[in-house]
Amino acid sequence: MSRTRMSLLTALALLAGTSGAAVVAGPADATAAAVPCTVDYKVQNQWDTGFTAAVTITNNGAAKSSWSLKWSYAGNQKISNGWNAKVSQSGSSVTAANESYNGSLGTGGSVGFGFQASYSGTNAIPATFTLDGATCNVDSGGPTDPGPTDPGPTDPGPTDPGPGGPKAANPYVGAKVYVNPEWSARAAAEPGGSRISNQPTAVWLDRIAAINGVNGGMGLRAHLDEALKQKGSGELVVQLVIYDLPGRDCAALASNGELGPNDLDKYKSQYIDPITSILSESKYAGLRIATVIEPDSLPNLVTNAGGTSTTTDACVTMKSNGNYEKGVSYALDKLGALANVYNYIDAGHHGWLGWDSNLGPSVQGFAKVATTNGASMSDVAGFIVNTANYSPVKEPNLKVTDMVNGQTIRQAKWVDWNQYVDEQSFALGLRDKLVAAGFDAGLGMLIDTSRNGWGGSARPNGPGPMTSVDDYVNGGRTDRRIHAGNWCNQSGAGIGERPTAAPAAGVDAYVWVKPPGESDGNSAAVPNDEGKGFDRMCDPTYGGNARNGNNPTGALPNAPLAGRWFSAQFQQLMQNAYPPLP
Repeated sequence: MSRTRMSLLTALALLAGTSGAAVVAGPADATAAAVPCTVDYKVQNQWDTGFTAAVTITNNGAAKSSWSLKWSYAGNQKISNGWNAKVSQSGSSVTAANESYNGSLGTGGSVGFGFQASYSGTNAIPATFTLDGATCNVDSGGPTDPGPTDPGPTDPGPTDPGPGGPKAANPYVGAKVYVNPEWSARAAAEPGGSRISNQPTAVWLDRIAAINGVNGGMGLRAHLDEALKQKGSGELVVQLVIYDLPGRDCAALASNGELGPNDLDKYKSQYIDPITSILSESKYAGLRIATVIEPDSLPNLVTNAGGTSTTTDACVTMKSNGNYEKGVSYALDKLGALANVYNYIDAGHHGWLGWDSNLGPSVQGFAKVATTNGASMSDVAGFIVNTANYSPVKEPNLKVTDMVNGQTIRQAKWVDWNQYVDEQSFALGLRDKLVAAGFDAGLGMLIDTSRNGWGGSARPNGPGPMTSVDDYVNGGRTDRRIHAGNWCNQSGAGIGERPTAAPAAGVDAYVWVKPPGESDGNSAAVPNDEGKGFDRMCDPTYGGNARNGNNPTGALPNAPLAGRWFSAQFQQLMQNAYPPLP
């Protein structure tokens, strides 16, 4: 290890002890082979009494069939739970040993795990790590050699995502988020809309023409230029929805797209490549770009592409030709290569993928697209759930483990044996499975909270009656939809949690990806040149289908095409906001 690199490690450790945003980084230079192992120890989220951390071990020695990492804390840190390793603590000494599925660690191979812990006072980074008795991050330079190039306390550290530099562990921390002036103006023009018109929302690139702007509207460059003005001297996140796959949204006619099932080359050359080219321009290198990758696409391949009552011919075609997977992999590869871009893959919602029979295959599918056709797991910053949907972040009056008269509430008609009843528990459960499948231990989750507040007079004040599992669930659930499969312009919905960075361990942010007031789809047939069809799930008179248990849709009447402004919905969302608007 070079003397310069060791001094950086030491300086970072010192910085960590005072700021809590610490990272101990392993060496990446040509002399790394002299070091038996390297350890990246990253504090992901920290609050007054606790923190979460992600640890990555790289083995530079002989291949191992099992491993054990040890360290000690100088302070009073106490680990409460871990994932992807068996983590134990005795006094200040910590041991993390492999699980049955990740014991193999080849020469040059890496493995990651994470944990949550409490602390008070300072949260200093451990000074020494040993892997099976060998000291990591150390060669002849010595672990405490300050070196002649000590960067001092103002060094930004390895989580600074400056132009060309490493990416932030969580791009939302310490950053403002871009306010789309076009949405903001529409919101402000509504009575009472100024209460939320300053909130950040995502920019949807839902067709090729949107890159340069549609009907005189702002294109991608115009948004990025405006973002530079909003950024000032600090950090700023711009949220972009990448949404134009061939055969897009094969199970929902309202959001069909412009490209045919076999237009993969067009998707690459006329959509992803131009977006990548613009984002790579040097003047935008200081922006943090969070991309939401292709809502609904990969989940559709799991539930609607064969062997179920919800199967559609369009989804069968997209699974057969592989163009959803190839397109997502291409987007991950090209966008992930940019130092300031953070890709978040869409992962549906708990009412779609929350059953084990859906969740396991989904994780396998996510891992496949992140490791094929040029993509790698390092191209994935995280996943997003509840995109443009209505499921609450948390159900305050019930949890999936509740029992009524000796019966699990999972057998209630609303829950229908799902493993989850809300989005945050689903997001974190999914995250654990994704990390176990090989994704980075620092993987971050986003939750779209733009329309899942469910406030107003219909919101329950407490748990339902204990007379039956159905009475208990229906009386206490804040989600007032007729069925969790209903997704279009839902009656009774409200604005949800305001956009917030790092609201919980493992969650990068609550975000407003679906701009409140923009329709989910037209409630009657509307001729258009955008490829958008008429989906009966947007028709309030429709009696439903297999995807919503043959229930009424709960959709609002008189809705315009998907993405168009829907004033009546916007007013309802404000009225039923939870937390309430001022």
